[in-house]
Parts: sequence; structure tokens; C-alpha cells
Amino acid sequence: MLTSNLLAEKVVLITGCNRGIGKEIAKTFVMNGAIVYANARKDGSLEELTGELPDSLKTNIIPVYFDVNDVDLVKQVIVRINKDHKRLDCLVNNAGIMKDALIGMVTRKLMLELFETNVFAVMDLMQYAVKLMSKQGAGSIINISSIVGTRGNAGQIAYSATKGAIVSMTKTASKELAKMNIRVNAIAPGVIQTDLLADIDKHKMDQIICKIGMGRIGKTSDVANLALFLASDLSEYITGQIISVEGSILM
Repeated sequence: MLTSNLLAEKVVLITGCNRGIGKEIAKTFVMNGAIVYANARKDGSLEELTGELPDSLKTNIIPVYFDVNDVDLVKQVIVRINKDHKRLDCLVNNAGIMKDALIGMVTRKLMLELFETNVFAVMDLMQYAVKLMSKQGAGSIINISSIVGTRGNAGQIAYSATKGAIVSMTKTASKELAKMNIRVNAIAPGVIQTDLLADIDKHKMDQIICKIGMGRIGKTSDVANLALFLASDLSEYITGQIISVEGSILM
């Protein structure tokens, strides 16, 4: 059963949908009427996502398995979407990796690995998506950054550099694409309850929560609901914004 028609008939590509924030965004978009091309790297890893949807909406999830670093496969997916629907209304660049290292321990290999997935792949996806969006004269691109990309965090200099790059890319792309009625915004989540927090013990978690003004860890739905707004026509005059979802955290 649909929650609303906010995204009725909108065609969306979301990367990194097999878990966490990406999975929640995909579910939320489908529940609000969208046709979602859901990306993951590993074949079959989206079956759980599809299984959590009502039977009447399962066909609105179209799994597309590819590595976002493979430019040829990225292009093939965009070509497929164009063939199927002749349009792409929204791109959500969610796929990313996080690896931490202190200054003095950061290697060139680590930097390249992080930038290839978190920055270069995002640029490729944006450029191919814009080819479709420019033809239809409209579109919304949502990039997932991080609070460490706007505020920084000790021990995450390499990762925060990639998320800071997303902030700059989003602001610049919004200026270039505004004349085409293509909006580009970014979401900067704080501490969100995903499997990345699974190994944190209770004492450490309590310390983290003490730094959050709202007194709780963020939910994936907190991020997904903002993405829903940015993908919908409710935000048709909003572009170039970096919106934090962090419950007033001290860093």
C-alpha cells in the first residue's frame, strides 16, 4: 500500500541500496509512488529489500547490480533507464565506503580507494544522469555527504576529505544545472543507526548519545524522509543546499 503519491510515476536511481541508509531511501521512495532502480554490487543482495515491500509494490523495485566505479556499467544502466522510461527524475548518490586513519597513517592507496568510490563515482553518475535530465528539463540529484564533511572529525581526515568534496561538488553543480531546472542538494547525516555501529559497545554508545542534543542516535528513516522531500516537487525551488541530519550533535 502506498504511503502517499509524492513521487508518483517518478523514475529514480539509487546507489548502495542493500543496507542502511540506501535501503531505507529505496523503500521510502517506492512506498511514495516511485519506480526505483536500486543498485548494489553483489548479485542477490537486494532480495531482502524487495521482500520488505508490499506485494503490490515489489515490481516498483528494479535491481541493478554493478560497481559504481565501473564507468561502462554506469553508462549501461543509464541507457537502460532511458530505453525503459525515456526519463530519470532523481538520482541518489548513496554508495560509499568509510575507512579511518590518523594523520601519519594515511596512505596514497587508501586515499585513492576512498576517492574512487566516494567522489569519482559520484561525478560519473551525475554526468550521465544529467544527460537524461537535461533533455526533460527537470531533475533532482541528491548526494549523501556526512557531517564530517562539513565539520571534520579526528581520525577521519581521508574520509572527511571525500565527503567535503561532495559538498563542493554539490554547490558547484547546482549553479551549473539550475538553468536546466535540475536541482542538486546534499544530505549530511550525523550518527545514524546502521550496521556500522554494530561493534560499538554500550559505554562508547552512551558517550556518543551524550553529545547529541536530541538524546538519541539518528534513524535511517530520518535521512530517508529528507531525501523524499528533496526528490519531490515540494522542494522544487531548493538547490545547492547541504542539509544536516544530526540531532544537534557536538563534535
